[in-house]
Amino acid sequence: AAARPDADVAETPIALSRATRTARDAALALAASAAVLVSAGPAAARLEGVNNPQMLPPGPPVEVLDVAGYLTKGEVSRLTTEVRNLEKDTGIKLRVLAQAYPNTPGLAVKDYWAVDDDTVVFVADPGLGNILNFSVGANVDLEVPPSFWTRLASKYGTKFYWQENGEEASISNAVSAIDSCFREESGRNKCAKIQAEFGEEPSSGKFGKKFFGQ
Repeated sequence: AAARPDADVAETPIALSRATRTARDAALALAASAAVLVSAGPAAARLEGVNNPQMLPPGPPVEVLDVAGYLTKGEVSRLTTEVRNLEKDTGIKLRVLAQAYPNTPGLAVKDYWAVDDDTVVFVADPGLGNILNFSVGANVDLEVPPSFWTRLASKYGTKFYWQENGEEASISNAVSAIDSCFREESGRNKCAKIQAEFGEEPSSGKFGKKFFGQ
């Protein structure tokens, strides 16, 4: 069921419809501190709203915000460079929030990141069961099939995967897969393959070969 504007909490649907992936719904999902519009978790999952701007770092906004300590400083730096290059090349804003609910800035990231229809907010939180959760802007939704997010969560977000490989591996592989997907040319086969780990075939999109040094 779609979230209601006057709801105190945001529900977590598995199947998406375009009506539920608007900027307003993204804000409601962020208010629940999970931004779970695509998830392999239970449809009945509910979280209380959180808005903790005091958890945001001072200074200019950062693209990768790890308030839970899942990422090393080196990995935060690498992912930040990857996300910035993606935005420069495609115009799509990918923002990463690694959290452990309820310790999260929650809704505060909406204004912090100026979330809009070209934004994907990736919330990594193992406490939600599946660590990979996404709020997808309306313009991105027109380009990327909903099945991509479900397949991505199923590949790198399951409890088995992150317990075996660590939260950092789930987050890093997800960012890599999203990066590859967004760089592919538009069409029916866009994002047909989940690409992430080292050794997998890079994107065949117009940005892909350049990005991967080919």
